[in-house]
Amino acid sequence: MLIRAAPAFYNMKEYFVVIGGKPKGPFAPEQMKELDINSGTFVKSTGMDDYKEAHEIPELRELFGLKARVREPQYFAAPDVRLLAVIIDYFLIFAVYCVIATIVVFFIDEKQLRIVASVGGLAIIPVAKTIYSIYMESSARQGTWGKILMGQKVCDEKGNPISFGRSMIRNLSKLTGILTFGIGFLMGFFGKRQQCLHDRIAGTVVIKDRLI
Repeated sequence: MLIRAAPAFYNMKEYFVVIGGKPKGPFAPEQMKELDINSGTFVKSTGMDDYKEAHEIPELRELFGLKARVREPQYFAAPDVRLLAVIIDYFLIFAVYCVIATIVVFFIDEKQLRIVASVGGLAIIPVAKTIYSIYMESSARQGTWGKILMGQKVCDEKGNPISFGRSMIRNLSKLTGILTFGIGFLMGFFGKRQQCLHDRIAGTVVIKDRLI
């Protein structure tokens, strides 16, 4: 006896839908067919962190016959908010450094060598931060843990994830902010896209989560 495969939407999650400016639900896929769902309708499944437009979700595009729309980023993170993410990142890296330094120093008997080992290693932190940022910003997370906690992502000017190479250019270009005595960073306060000098060099923007 042949068993027909269930339609794909039966395996889909339930969704909350913004109707009249207020989130309602959750709705099963069959129930959603009775709603006026269009490409710009904000929806969120139980497993999503934030609302997205219906056309951004492959399952809903298939269910309602929607077309994916390419839209440039609209919500940008200001440099002062981004600075908070940087502080969080340095705090996390410093915490890891303290653990490693404690373990290393434990095996050193001479007092002077302990001081050199513990203090000298501080110079590695900025280098570690740069490598860490390059990797995380080019990953699927699109940002360091500091940016993730602050609801920020790094993308290109069209809103797409950036490559490892572009991430490297972006992070190494931060030296321009130091060489210009901070002017390169302050440039982020001037302009709609809040781009610092290193963002303009790499062709990147830092976006923040939309608010509903």
